[in-house]
Amino acid sequence: MTSKVLQIVFIFSFILSFSQVKFAAKTNLLFPMDTPTWKNISTNASQAYEAKGKTNVGFNAGFSLKINLVNTFFVMPELYYTTFKDKHTDSVSNTTFEAKSERADLPVLLGLNLIGNNLGVFAGPVASYHLSKENQYNDFVENAKNQFTIGYQFGAQFKVKNLIFTGRYEGAITEDQREFINKNTTQTIRYDNRPSFLVAGVGYQF
Repeated sequence: MTSKVLQIVFIFSFILSFSQVKFAAKTNLLFPMDTPTWKNISTNASQAYEAKGKTNVGFNAGFSLKINLVNTFFVMPELYYTTFKDKHTDSVSNTTFEAKSERADLPVLLGLNLIGNNLGVFAGPVASYHLSKENQYNDFVENAKNQFTIGYQFGAQFKVKNLIFTGRYEGAITEDQREFINKNTTQTIRYDNRPSFLVAGVGYQF
C-alpha cells in the first residue's frame, strides 16, 4: 500500500515538474438558460439589457489555477463564491417565489490549448456547496440545511496579455433539494432544481 502511494506521489511530482502553473482572479455573470442555443443566448442577453440587470442574473467571483501538462493539455481547478435567484412556481398552489442561492463552487476542468496559451477549450464537473440558510420570501421560510449538488461545465477562454475572457455553459447533474414552509399555514413547497447558466466573465492572470 505504501509503495503504491509513493508511486502516485512520484508520478504526480514528475508531471508537475514539467508543467506550468498560472494563477488568475476571475468574475462572471450568470444568465439562466435551459440549453446553450444561439436563440436562447440572444433572447436572454436582450432581456438582461432591457431590465438593466434587475432580472435573476447572478454573478460569481473567485480564483483559478491553470496547470499546463504535456501535449497541450491542462487542468484548471477553480473556486468561486456564487450567488443568484431562481424564480419557482409550485404547480399545486400556483405560488411563485424566489429561491435565493449562495454557493461555494469548485469546478475541476480538463482543457486543451489551441493557440499556445492564448486560446483554450475545457470541460469538467463542478461541485457546489449550498451556503445560504433560512432564506425567507414573503411568508415562506426555507428549511435550513446544507446541500451538495453536482453540475458540469464546458466552454472556452481567450487570453489577451494578462486579461482572460471566458464563456461557458453550466448544466445540472444532481438537483438542489429544499423545502419552503409558510409560517402562517404550514404549507410546504418542495424545491427540486439546479438552474443551468450561460456564464460570461473576465479575469486577470498574475
